[in-house]
Amino acid sequence: MSIHTKKVMKNAWRITKHRDLTCLRIRVPGGHLPVKFLPLVQEIAERYGNGTVHLTTRQGFEVPGISFAKMAEINHLLAPLLQELEINRGVSIDDPTKGYPAAGTRNVSACIGNRVCPNAVFDTTTLAWDVEKIIYPNDPHVKVAITGCPNDCIKAHMQDIGIIGQVEPLYESSRCIGCQACVKNCHKVSTGALTFENHRVKRDPKRCIGCGECVLKCPTAAWTRGDQYFRVIIMGRTGKKNPRIARSFLEWADRATVLKVCSNLYTYIDKYIDRSLPKEHVGYIVDRTGFSIFKEEVLRDVTLLPKTRVAHFIDFGGYMYDRNIHLE
Repeated sequence: MSIHTKKVMKNAWRITKHRDLTCLRIRVPGGHLPVKFLPLVQEIAERYGNGTVHLTTRQGFEVPGISFAKMAEINHLLAPLLQELEINRGVSIDDPTKGYPAAGTRNVSACIGNRVCPNAVFDTTTLAWDVEKIIYPNDPHVKVAITGCPNDCIKAHMQDIGIIGQVEPLYESSRCIGCQACVKNCHKVSTGALTFENHRVKRDPKRCIGCGECVLKCPTAAWTRGDQYFRVIIMGRTGKKNPRIARSFLEWADRATVLKVCSNLYTYIDKYIDRSLPKEHVGYIVDRTGFSIFKEEVLRDVTLLPKTRVAHFIDFGGYMYDRNIHLE
């Protein structure tokens, strides 16, 4: 059958190595799926596909082995899933019976967050839903990941935008017994932001990354979790040209700032993207325009907290395949 490949891909279907077969892509924002939709995924895989489902690195589903002729029928079946996971959470989709309206902006992935993990300092799934309704549907190729603490289990450092939870630890010296469990743990597993001087613990705010390890290790609750903040890291990527990890852009930012930066990112892309290319990864747009222009655009109309720190310069680094001189 004759197909329009760009329309197929935008509708969240893959062009595969098999001429007559496609692959359905299902978004699961925040990686949190109500189990009532598992039978639907199973039905599509068994009835229309090859009986298998691929769990993607971005916490979605891909169902391979589907005939192109069945796309409209399957899109109609997906309507309840799109209604609950997208529309009911504020995403604008005009007609869910026609499937996904865009696929360029990838599924917002998230670690399990503080719904389960004691290390996580916030609800990552809820923030993922808030980000989803701001950035989707959209065509630009953008990857966003959210992690509940600096352990970064979701690998936010490999994303265009990585959002890492931070918490300001509060110290009550009258409860401290001087055991230094927090100090020792901070030096062993974190940044060494704590010292013990004159029978009390001191925290270096420039070294502290808000991981909350001191809170977890204190036996007397001298340390408690204070206000919630976020570190925003940017322009990590894999790929053929210049793989690299994301670098810190903002520290100690509030939720409103995080969401506004995500929104402004698309205005920046629309303004500077190279439209002569089939698609351009946002990281390469930043490489072309320079960090200062990116910074100006994404912080436009953003009111930063007094304690929020902003990167003045970022050396993204990484490596070039054609400059790998260590191989013989």
